[in-house]
Amino acid sequence: MKTFKTMLKIELKLSLRGMDMFIFAICLPVVMVILLGFIYGDRPAFSGAEYTFFEQSFGALATISICAGGVMGLPLLISDYRHRKILKRFQVTPVSPSRILMVHIGIYAIYAIVSVILIYIISAIFFGYRMEGSLVWFAVTYLLVMLSMFSIGMVVGGLAPDQKTAGIAASILYFPMLIFSGATLPYEVMPEVFQKIANVLPLTQGIKLLKIVSLGEPAALGIVPMVFLTVLLVLCSGIAVRFFRWE
Repeated sequence: MKTFKTMLKIELKLSLRGMDMFIFAICLPVVMVILLGFIYGDRPAFSGAEYTFFEQSFGALATISICAGGVMGLPLLISDYRHRKILKRFQVTPVSPSRILMVHIGIYAIYAIVSVILIYIISAIFFGYRMEGSLVWFAVTYLLVMLSMFSIGMVVGGLAPDQKTAGIAASILYFPMLIFSGATLPYEVMPEVFQKIANVLPLTQGIKLLKIVSLGEPAALGIVPMVFLTVLLVLCSGIAVRFFRWE
């Protein structure tokens, strides 16, 4: 545990020094919340919506950091460490390569947690947001969404033969999910054909689950998204462990 904490501290400093994840995982969601808050205020998220913008969209905004870290950041970092032989070097030390991967998963989890806390504080103080559902259940489902998205990043980074391939694959996954899953454009205002496409995207199911919990809607509505994300987590984790390329 001491080794893990030391590595976490060092790698977090290096990550913050690079600024990329700090900008995309923390600054971007905060800026979007402030910008959208001034645009929508306490108005409905879209025409005919039962809830205000923040009541309807809080769960979606909370996933921006998860998507940035798990789908884009993690694959690029793994492929970069493999390219620079960092993972290979760790194989001849008492520190296993898997530990450094767990350290970086921990770092991206920290980014995501800090992001969602900042989003909640800003939404509550400046735009009057109040979560209707249970904060505890929101934290549990948020963890499930986070781990399932991180498992996708582990598969992409673990199987990609080089950095270029990892970057292309991450971009193909990241941008459609960010745009069509409801993280930026409300799912409900999309044309029906786009909604059908969006339903197969993991982030869409994650946002649906977080929305159900944050709005305090019946738990039964969240069964399908929860099963979807759990199966995805188990499947992707198994593939990442079985076929991971250390060098």
